[in-house]
Amino acid sequence: GPAGVEEIKRHPFFTTIDWNKLYRREINPPFKPATGRPEDTFYFDPEFTAKTPKDSPGIPPSANAHQLFRGFSFVAISSDDENQAIQTSGGHSIVQQLHRNSIQFTDGYEVKQDIGVGSYSICKRCIHKTTNMEYAVKIIDKSKRDPTEEIEILLRYGQHPNIITLKDVYDDGKYVYLVTELMKGGELLDKILRQKFFSEREASAVLLTITKTVEYLHAQGVVHRDLKPSNILYVDESGNPESIRICDFGFAKQLRAENGLLMTPCYTANFVAPEVKYLLFVCI
Repeated sequence: GPAGVEEIKRHPFFTTIDWNKLYRREINPPFKPATGRPEDTFYFDPEFTAKTPKDSPGIPPSANAHQLFRGFSFVAISSDDENQAIQTSGGHSIVQQLHRNSIQFTDGYEVKQDIGVGSYSICKRCIHKTTNMEYAVKIIDKSKRDPTEEIEILLRYGQHPNIITLKDVYDDGKYVYLVTELMKGGELLDKILRQKFFSEREASAVLLTITKTVEYLHAQGVVHRDLKPSNILYVDESGNPESIRICDFGFAKQLRAENGLLMTPCYTANFVAPEVKYLLFVCI
């Protein structure tokens, strides 16, 4: 219209927005869309990403050419489309959006030995057939647990240096496969048990990394709800605090305005806070 952008601002749909505060970046967004890291290829066709990369420089343009073709471009999924997909009932839309049922996990990966077994899932080592890279895959039984929340959290916050990185997602209808970086350094618990002593300096460095990561998650409205040494792993064998990764977000929850407080106790018995146990006992 003749008033330009001011006419849009005056629209009844935007009456609740303080445009001055928005301009000064004083308004926090209601949510962050799960678009992941810039290098993620979740939204490319797997038939394309599974191919071996080749250097194929463009052919020089002819004298009559006006523009040189420089390859296909990719536009990341929009926040509106993604939010709609996340809110779709059934809890499987985000998985199907990443890899539709026609693409099988075993088409791209070779499954190796077990790494760990949980109540709702099993973790195995796997090899990417095209690149021969090693990864870990968490295989979740959908009849026992809905993995949607865990996938959303890893997509949104897996770019943090101390949170396990989600590489790929598959769904075959019965199981969901979460492909992540392989934790070659093992669990923090194993490191503590292997060493004759765990010095105060080492312990403080580990705790600093963990608390900084938890602080980041809490600032984003995410609670892990099952932190313990066996869910804290090292990505390599250096033992440096920088190589620590917080893993297993199966019990994790994103706080949203409509959710309210989290009242369902989720824990591992040996690591639960006493007040949580007491609250559960009182309720019973």
